Amino acid sequence: MKSNKNSSVLFSIFFLVIISIISVEARKHHTRKTKSHNKSGNGDTTRGSNFTAPAPAPLPDHNGSYPTPSTIFNVLSFGAKGDGVSDDSKALVAAWKAACNFAGATVEIPSESKFLIKPITLQGPCMPHLVLQIHGTILAPAKVGSWPKSSLFQWINFKWVHNFTIQGTGTVDGQGSNWWRTSQIHYTQKKSKHVPKTKPTALRFYSSYDVTVRGIKIVDSPQCHLKFDSCGGVKVSNITISTPEDSPNTDGIHLQNTHDVEIQHSNIGCGDDCVSIQTGCSNVHLHHINCGPGHGISLGGLGKDETVACVSNIVVENISVQNALSGVRIKTWQGGMGSVKNVSFTNVQVSEVKVPIMIDQFYCDKGLCQNKTRAVEISGVKYDQIIGTYSERPIHLACSSEIPCTDIDLIDIQLKPSAAAAPSNQRFQKGLCLNSYGRSRAPLVPSSIDYCLRSSSPASVKRVARSHATSNVCY
Repeated sequence: MKSNKNSSVLFSIFFLVIISIISVEARKHHTRKTKSHNKSGNGDTTRGSNFTAPAPAPLPDHNGSYPTPSTIFNVLSFGAKGDGVSDDSKALVAAWKAACNFAGATVEIPSESKFLIKPITLQGPCMPHLVLQIHGTILAPAKVGSWPKSSLFQWINFKWVHNFTIQGTGTVDGQGSNWWRTSQIHYTQKKSKHVPKTKPTALRFYSSYDVTVRGIKIVDSPQCHLKFDSCGGVKVSNITISTPEDSPNTDGIHLQNTHDVEIQHSNIGCGDDCVSIQTGCSNVHLHHINCGPGHGISLGGLGKDETVACVSNIVVENISVQNALSGVRIKTWQGGMGSVKNVSFTNVQVSEVKVPIMIDQFYCDKGLCQNKTRAVEISGVKYDQIIGTYSERPIHLACSSEIPCTDIDLIDIQLKPSAAAAPSNQRFQKGLCLNSYGRSRAPLVPSSIDYCLRSSSPASVKRVARSHATSNVCY
C-alpha cells in the first residue's frame, strides 16, 4: 500500500513540473512576438489577442471640421464629386441609407460645392432625429428632356420619414427656367407633344410626421417648391423661396391632407400662391411671412370636379403681402362638396395687391365654367386688421345663392387705392359682395365695406346650410 501511495505522489509532482515548463515557454514565445511587432514601428501590441485595434482618428473634411464617423455621413465620402456636372444621385442615396440606421445621424451636403441630383426618393422609416444638413447647393437637371417620364411628379421625394429635419444655409435649385419656357411654347406654338403636361415639385414629403424644414433656400422650381402630402406635425421656419413672378404654377408651399402645421418667419416670392392650403388640411398656423410677388395666401381651389373638400382651423396672422394678385383668399369650384370653417386672417399688411380680401365660390381657371348649384360651404371666417393698398378692388366676396357664405367677420379693414391704380378703377372701390352674411366693425375703409355683409341670414339659408353640412363628410 505504501509503495502505491509513493508512486501516486511522484506522478503528481512530475505532471505539475511539465505544466509549468509549457507555461513558461508560451510566455517567452508571446514576448518575442510582441517585440517583433513593436520593431515594425506600427505600435500595435494587441495583435494575436482577442481584441480589435481601434480605428484611426478621422481626417478632417474639406471644411476643416472633424465629424464623428458614427453620426456624420458626408456625401463626398460616398463618392460625390460636388462639381455641379457629375451625377451625385447615387452618393446621396448611399449616404441616406447609411445614416438611416443611426439615431441622431446627419447626412451632410458640404458648403462650397454643387451637387447634381437626378430625381430620387429618400425613404424611411429611419432611426429618429435624422438630419439632412444642406450647406452647399443641390442642382436639379436643367434639361427638360433629361428627366425620366416616370419621375415628373417630384424631384426629391421624402417618403415615410418621421422625426426628420432639413436645415442649413445652402440652396436647393430646381433650375426650372427651361420648364417655364416650354410651358409658354405649349400655349403659343402648340408644341404639346414635346412638353410634359406634368412638371416636378422640388421637395415633396409624403406620409411623413414630425418634419422640420428650416434655414434653407429653395429657388426656381419647375412647379411647386415645397409640398407636404398626407403629413402631420410639420414645422417650417426661416426659409426663403424665390422664383420669378412670371413663372407659371410655382407655388411656394403646398399643403394637402396635412394637419398640425406651423409656417413662420419666412420669405416667399413666386409665380403662384405663396402658401396653398388644399383639401384635408386642419390646424394650420401661418405667421410672420413675407409674401410677394405671387398670388397671396390661398385656401383652395377646393371641390374641383365635384369632389369633397374639408378644411378647418386655419390661423393666418402677422403677414405681409406685396405686388400680388390676392392678399388672403378662399377659392372653391362650383359643384364641389364639403366645408371650409373656422378660418382667421389677422394683421395682414398689403401693398400693391389687386384684391386684398377674396372669397370666390365660382373659381374657374379657364374662360368659361358651367354653372352648378352645389358648392363647398364656407362659414366662420374672420378678416381682422387687413390694412394697406390695392390696385383693383378692396374686397371680393362672391358666394353661392344656394350655399351662401355665413358667419363672416370684417373688422378694422383699412384699404386704399394704390398710387399705381388707374383712375377708371375708382368704380371698383365698393368691391363685390354677393350672398355673404356676417358682421362688420369699424374702422372700415372704404366705408362701402360696411354694407358688404348682410347682417343675418334668413332661416331658409341657415336650414339649407345645415342640411348641406350634415350631408358632406367633413367632421
